[in-house]
This record gives sequence, structure tokens and C-alpha cells, in this order.
Amino acid sequence: MPSKTLIVIPTYNERLALPVTLSGLFDQQPEVDVLVVDDGSPDGTGEWAEERAASDPRIHVLHRSEKSGLGMAYIAGFEWALARDYDIICEFDADGSHRPLDLGQLLDVARSGRADLVIGSRWVPGGAIVDWPRSRFLLSRGANVYVNAVMGLGVRDATAGFRAYTRPALEALDLSGVQSQGYCFQIDMTYRTLEAGFRIAEVPVVFVERELGESKMSGSIITEAFTKVAGWGLTRRRNQLRRLLRRSKTG
Repeated sequence: MPSKTLIVIPTYNERLALPVTLSGLFDQQPEVDVLVVDDGSPDGTGEWAEERAASDPRIHVLHRSEKSGLGMAYIAGFEWALARDYDIICEFDADGSHRPLDLGQLLDVARSGRADLVIGSRWVPGGAIVDWPRSRFLLSRGANVYVNAVMGLGVRDATAGFRAYTRPALEALDLSGVQSQGYCFQIDMTYRTLEAGFRIAEVPVVFVERELGESKMSGSIITEAFTKVAGWGLTRRRNQLRRLLRRSKTG
């Protein structure tokens, strides 16, 4: 049986962008299902998604009463997927920054069993960014350099939000313990996946600056990432040292 795939798309005021995103997704991958996780968008995104779902059984909508961040929206989507029979669960932005054209290569790797988390990476050979201001470029590049220097994850694009998880990986993680948002959420999930012993692969994608709506990036998201990464880095390095000492004693 072919694997069953769910694309989780968090939304907040994405009424203009979402129709374009769904059209592109189904043009490229007509067999996938989509879960729109809407945080009570005042612009009617959730209502539009409900209308579309009524005529397309591939579309599902999860309404949340308030905007509580990207991380919590994805966790809600993951839990929804795990309560059903999906084998591959993907993260995808509604705003057009993730190209449906690139989704196939993430799914190919996830379905092949070569990795448990497949990241669509901007920073591996073949990856690219289109129309970003220099400040945003430096922020993203610097964030990933910082994450690898502090945590040593060995992942070139730990902040990327274009991802495919296998069901066993998400089932094994303590999703209830994830409280991170934005950049930090993606780093947190990468860290947890690696620490749980799962395999991570990166495939090159082209990231396109959004044309519709407004960016959700904020100073608080950046500050959260900086401080939490420092704490995770200390924990990871301490655990690595303990494992090294145990091996040396048994050796």
C-alpha cells in the first residue's frame, strides 16, 4: 500500500495566499491530504477553508480559538495526524515561500526509509533563497551557524520549516513537552529527533519570499531562539560528555 501523506498548513490571516498554495500542492501531489490549522483568523481564512473542504475530501480544517504561535499549531496538527492513519506528516507554509514543486523530493526520501525527518534546506548545495532582503538573509544564515556552533546538530538548516516526518519519529517524541515557537520550534524538533536516535536528511529547496500577507517574524521569536538554543546546547554537550565517559569506563 502507498504511504498516506498529510500536509499540515498553519494559517493566520492567509485568506489571499491559501487558495494559491492549495492549488499548487494538488497540482504537484494530487494524492496528499491537507490539514489547515487556523488560529481564528479574522480575515476569514478558516471559513474559506471549511467551504473548500466541503467539496474536496482531501482538505481538513482544525480551528483553534486564538493565535498561540506556529509551534503549537504544528503540534496540534501532528496530534491530529497521529490519531489517524497517516504515515508521512509534512510542515508547509501557506504564504507561498515553500514551493509545491519541491515537495516531491522530500516525500521521496521519507517514503524510501532513508530518513525519519527530511528537511527542505536552503543551505545545502542546490538550495537557494529568492527575493530576501540582506538583513533577513544574514539573520537566517547567522542563526544556523549559531545553532551548529552551540549545539553541534550537524544540520545545515535547522530553522527550516519545510519538513517531512515519518510517523514513527513523531510517535516517539514527547510532543506535549514542546513549548517553542517560530525559529525555536524548528530547532527544538530537530534536536529532539536527533537525540531520540532518528535519522535526518536535507534536500535542497528554493525558498521564495512571500508575495501576499505579512511576515510573522518578530523580535521576541528571535530572542526566544537565542536563549533556548544556549540552554539546549549546554544540555546536549553535557549528555555527550556523559556518554563519552561511560564508553571510556566500559572500554
